[in-house]
Amino acid sequence: MSLRELSEAFGPSGNEAAVRQIVLERIRPFVDEYRIDSIGNLIALKRGTGQSSRKVMVAAHMDEVGLMIVQVDRGGYLRFRPIGGIDPRVLLAKKVLIGDQRIPGVIGVKPVHLLDSKARQQVMKVEDLSIDIGTMGEDDSGRAVKVGDYAVFDTHYEELGPASRTVKGKALDDRAGCAVLIELLRDRQAYDVYGVFTVQEEVGLRGARVAAYSIAPDAAFVLEGTICDDLPKDKDQSPTTKLGDGPAITVMDRSFIANQSLVQLLLRTAEQNGIPCQLKQPGLGGTDAGAIHLSREGVPSVAVAVPVRYLHSPVSLLSLDDLDNTIRLMRLALPEVSSLSLAH
Repeated sequence: MSLRELSEAFGPSGNEAAVRQIVLERIRPFVDEYRIDSIGNLIALKRGTGQSSRKVMVAAHMDEVGLMIVQVDRGGYLRFRPIGGIDPRVLLAKKVLIGDQRIPGVIGVKPVHLLDSKARQQVMKVEDLSIDIGTMGEDDSGRAVKVGDYAVFDTHYEELGPASRTVKGKALDDRAGCAVLIELLRDRQAYDVYGVFTVQEEVGLRGARVAAYSIAPDAAFVLEGTICDDLPKDKDQSPTTKLGDGPAITVMDRSFIANQSLVQLLLRTAEQNGIPCQLKQPGLGGTDAGAIHLSREGVPSVAVAVPVRYLHSPVSLLSLDDLDNTIRLMRLALPEVSSLSLAH
């Protein structure tokens, strides 16, 4: 597992090939079969020992939020639109990489000296921003970048402090989940495990919907990087999750209500083995479980996530302890699924 390599890979929604290649190289020695479906999901099969006829889907999405070029204007500046949910406030003056050639650019805006007092109090709209790649006009930019090219944040993975277990990087939602799934595919269970690295989660859970229909699993675990808002607040308010408090288990978000048998399995496993874990504040966010649990006749599903600060921004933070504990929790819980009653 290399979280650094996964984090720094170029993989916005709809352009996940570079991430998929990294994942495939990592899992190939440990899986029995794999295929890439028509939408781009990487579906790996780890056959069971034959002691259980169940099929369990374990999914993590490869895509990250990003940008798409929609216009090269006369000055050579690149107009763009977000892919996935990005707050415009995090975009100003950020470095990006564009297209297959990874052309560097900077998101520019009119300097503060030229803004009137009203404009200084407002959040800039995406439509008012542009990417500067240092060219001198439309022709120069047009030779380097085309409409429809993708861009991602240019952020290097780094450990924070010599003794810290906290790291920073981009796309930790959901390259953290991908890292966990890579490790889990080393293990063989009593049942068949379908490890699915999905595409286009950030734009509507699209890959997971296709994969779940194809596999028709008996149960599903979704591995995520989830909201962590444990910064100081003006009023007493419970955080969605806390960095360092272990994997976060979803009981309900905007996309699904988790299967209670699977939730209790995870909580029981954590308690019995001294693994720190937390419940994600209900009703917030959404994951691939939202698409998977509605597939065919329905799929009992649960989401387990690594808390990530500053989600969907150029730089995110996570705790390697949380990552390790997520792997440990899943490794201990998965063998119990073969005999678990999945009644809701």
